[in-house]
Parts: sequence; structure tokens; C-alpha cells
Amino acid sequence: MRELLAALQRENSGEHIFVIAGDPAVPEGPYADSLSLIRQAPLAEYGVKTVSIAGYPAGHHAIAETALWEALEAKADALAEQGREGSIVTQFGFDADPVIAWIEQVRSRGIRLPIRIGVPGPAGIRRLLGYARRFGVGPSAEAAKKYGFSLTDLVGTAGPDRFLADLAARLDPREHGTVGVHFYTFGGLETSARWVREFIDGAPSS
Repeated sequence: MRELLAALQRENSGEHIFVIAGDPAVPEGPYADSLSLIRQAPLAEYGVKTVSIAGYPAGHHAIAETALWEALEAKADALAEQGREGSIVTQFGFDADPVIAWIEQVRSRGIRLPIRIGVPGPAGIRRLLGYARRFGVGPSAEAAKKYGFSLTDLVGTAGPDRFLADLAARLDPREHGTVGVHFYTFGGLETSARWVREFIDGAPSS
């Protein structure tokens, strides 16, 4: 870990890190989980200023919901104890309903960290569904319809227009706190960046 943090520091890339355990059955290092890393790794020594942690609005195929909430609360507490800024970056999804419900649960538990909702950039429908299966985000027919594609017609490309519009219409900073988005560039970085720019340019001014 020291070698990794030192390398990031040399490249001026280590001030902001995202800590996630991944899915190996046996930890491949000195830390049993991401909470252990936050608590024990020499982050301050190598200039780490903010730490992002994972959130799971759709749950996790291998982790019980109770354990997910316990881990999220413990990591948020650990960051607060260290006086370190952080944020929550979530898995991607296709339906705003569970995302909004999850954000409300986060806030009801006293977690005030900024949240960045995972959003899939525009990509082929088959590719999106492939990543959804891989990461345990199983879209129902209803969720797919809300998002803008059909599970029976996998030809074409889908973007997150409806998903983002639904989120924007329902989020209230007074209730939900600071909420942004994090794009997963499944269709390519350039394609996603172009889509974001076009979406911003086409959004109505407030």
C-alpha cells in the first residue's frame, strides 16, 4: 500500500482516492476490507485529502443489506473521526425509484457525505445489460422501460436522458443533501463526454 500511495503522490494523483473492496473471496493484501484500509492505511502520510466509498442502491449480490448499511455507516464514521472529507459513489442503475429511496435512507441514518449517483454513459443495449449482469444490477422490464429500452429488443444504443431527468425532478437539496452523478463510460470516454456536453447544452436554464 505504501508503494501505491507513494506512486500516486509522485504523479500528483493521490489527493482524492476511491476505496472499494471488490469481490475476491479472500483479501489479496493486508486489509480485510475497505473499512480496514480507511482506518489503518497511512493516508495522511501520503497526502490523501478525500476518500470516496461505495454505495449500493440496488444491493449487492454477495452481501446482505444489513451488512451493507453497517459498512457504510462505519466508513462514514471513520472518515468523520479522521476529519477527512469524502463522498459516496454508487453502482449504476436504470431506475430512479430505488435510488431516491436509498438516498433517503442514507440521510435518515445521519450520513451527510455528498453522494454521486452512478450513471451509465450512452452505450449499446447489449453492452449495458452485460455490465448490469456482471455487477449485479439486474434491470426488470419495468426499469428498462423507464430507462428507455426494451429487454426484448437489444438493438441500438441507450443513454441516461430519462434517468437523469427523473432524478433531477425529484431531488431536493433540503432533504437529500448534496447529490451529483458519476458516469461509467461503458460506451467509451469520448462518447460519454460528448453526450454530457450535449445534454448540458440542451438543458433548460433555471
